[in-house]
Amino acid sequence: MRKHIHSARDLVLPIIDFFYPPFKKLMNLQTFRYAASGGGNTLLGLIIYYISYKYIFAEKVFKFDFYAFEGHIAALIVSFCITFPVGFFMSKYVVFNDSKMKGRIQLFRYFMICLFNLALNYLLLKVFVEKFNIYPVIAQVFTIAIVVAFSYVAQRNFSFKATPDEDITD
Repeated sequence: MRKHIHSARDLVLPIIDFFYPPFKKLMNLQTFRYAASGGGNTLLGLIIYYISYKYIFAEKVFKFDFYAFEGHIAALIVSFCITFPVGFFMSKYVVFNDSKMKGRIQLFRYFMICLFNLALNYLLLKVFVEKFNIYPVIAQVFTIAIVVAFSYVAQRNFSFKATPDEDITD
């Protein structure tokens, strides 16, 4: 498994780094890698959100056993289920690969930040769509902009930062 992870990293990293030189004066390499991989994952999430909302849930309420989800909320959940593992992989192995913290601690911390982001995204979607009547896909673009600003700082300083007293083996 580890061999496949490193080969995937070895495939993705040169592609991202190829586009770095024009941005060298604006940001350091790690910030660029975060922007590129996070931007790609965000775009993936938005595409999944759109397809889910428009075609899977057909812009309607989705009834799930004991609870009914509005189509825009069901699409958010589908998008999260796909972008969470992709985002963790990119963060751990491409962006913050200098972190020596145990993988399970990184995963737990990443999950906590993602849950907060999901809750924030959910609340903002509810307000934008149900209170201000903004089309859900446009509302999702607005929420992404807000959530991304928080996410980088939280991931860098919480999820992938080891404190001196932590065991640094994986």
